Order: sequence, then structure tokens, then C-alpha cells
Amino acid sequence: MSTETGTLDRIVSPSRRELWYRSYRRFAAQPMSLLGLAIVATVVFLAVFAPWVAPYPQHAAIYTDFANAYQPPSLAHPFGTDSSGRDVLTRVLFGYRLSLKLAVVILGIGVPVGVTLGLVAGYVGGLVDAAIMRVTDTFLALPPLVLALAIASAFEPTLEIAMFAIASLWWTWYARLTRGLAASLRDEPYVQAAKLAGAGPIHVMFREILPNCLSPILVKVTLDAGIVILTGASLSFIGLGVQPPRPGLGTMVAGGTEFLPGEWWISIFPGLAIFVLVLGFNMLGDGLRDLFDVEVEQ
Repeated sequence: MSTETGTLDRIVSPSRRELWYRSYRRFAAQPMSLLGLAIVATVVFLAVFAPWVAPYPQHAAIYTDFANAYQPPSLAHPFGTDSSGRDVLTRVLFGYRLSLKLAVVILGIGVPVGVTLGLVAGYVGGLVDAAIMRVTDTFLALPPLVLALAIASAFEPTLEIAMFAIASLWWTWYARLTRGLAASLRDEPYVQAAKLAGAGPIHVMFREILPNCLSPILVKVTLDAGIVILTGASLSFIGLGVQPPRPGLGTMVAGGTEFLPGEWWISIFPGLAIFVLVLGFNMLGDGLRDLFDVEVEQ
């Protein structure tokens, strides 16, 4: 009898490998999601190995070669050269490094802070919930880019200040999302069973509730990565982010606008680089949202 029961369990309950395979098939059935994954993976690879794959890595720093300035796209310089004779393709690849660093640092700060506050608010409730959410609502009432502009303009414009400015408001979205999830899960039977077994609040929040919140959080992180990169590029475009000669994508777009429409490649290719990366994260995030069948506020 036990042998029959064990066989039935294996038939009814698919293995973890089968679940992963089914998830992969669902994700692979969406061509746009696969394209988004391919774009993100390619950009990450190029950014990580930029010193080795870039055709002229020395052009990512202070470098001048006025004899080759304003060269249009060619085999030697696929994206052309800028006003200082630097290879635009090389600087785009190194610009990707700064953009991804910006996203990793901001989300690396905002996600843990917001998720922790949201867990506490949703699980504890009462005055704690009210206090945390009122502070969160105050930040949410301010347009993100406007608040980032105010903070960035108050200090010396650098990449680090831009990171701090954006991170100071990005935790709020995760606090709100996680609070709603935690509040809906705190009365579930498995949570009550853990509490009856003597588990403390920390264990219940981070070992019982949080694992069941990870899917929506992962989807939002993927979607937010593109928005963070676009926000950072916007700050750099107006001079409050990455400063020359560092190859920030927004800075490169701004620096090339004075040469339009003649030397169009100086700003068009960095702008297209931003577009492609943001598009890749959005398509990947949409695919994960469909895969996990969750709704995430934008």
C-alpha cells in the first residue's frame, strides 16, 4: 500500500525539475520575453567585459585625438568618433557599465529597505503600520524625478550623488508592495502554524511570509531596472549625474546635441543604447510577470 501511495504522490506532485521545465516552456513560448532576456544578457556581458571587448578602451577616460574628431561611422569606428576623437562605441560600452552599476546599487539599497519596512508594516499592523505607510505616502506624493533633481542639485553633481538621490525614494514602491502582500498572508494557516510552533516575529516575516512575496518583488525589480537607468540618464543629461570625461550615456547624449544634425552619431548612438537596454528590461519584466501570473504597480 505504501509503495502505491508513494508512486501516486510522484505522479500527482511534479518534481522540482518538472516545475522548472514547465516554467521554462511557458517563458520560452513568449518570443518578446526571450528577446528581452537576450538583450539584457548581451548588455551585461558587454558591460562586464568592456575593457576587453571595446575596440579602444583608452578612449573611456581622458583622451584626445583631434585628427580623428567627428569621424562618421566606419569599420574602424562603427559608431563614429566624438569631438575629441574618442570612439563612441567604446564609450557606449563603458557607459553601460555605469548604468548597470547605478541600477544595482539603487535597487540593492531600495529593495531591502522597502521590503523590510513593508514586512513590518503588513505583519505588525496597527500604529506601526500607520506610521510607516504615512511616511511612505509622503515620499510617494512627490514625483520621483523632481525629488531626485532637488537632492542632486543640492550637492556636487556626481554619479554617487545621483545614486543617493534616486535611492532615497525608490524604497517606497517596495514598502507599499510588500506591505499589501504581507497583510494578505499574515493570517494564512501556515503562518498561524509557525506562530503556534513558537516561531518569533522575525522568523515568521522572513522565513514564512517573505518567500511567498518573492515573485511579485522579482518582477518589479526587473521592470524597475529600466526605469532606474532611464532616471539616471535623465539626471546625467541635465548635468546632475555622471560628469565628463566619464562616459555616462545621458552625458554623451547631452554632449552630442550641439553637433546635431551634422554629426548625428555622437548623440544618436548613446540614445539608442539607452533605449535598447530599457526596452530589454521591460520585455523581460513583462515575461516574468506573465510567468508568475502576478500584477505589479508601475
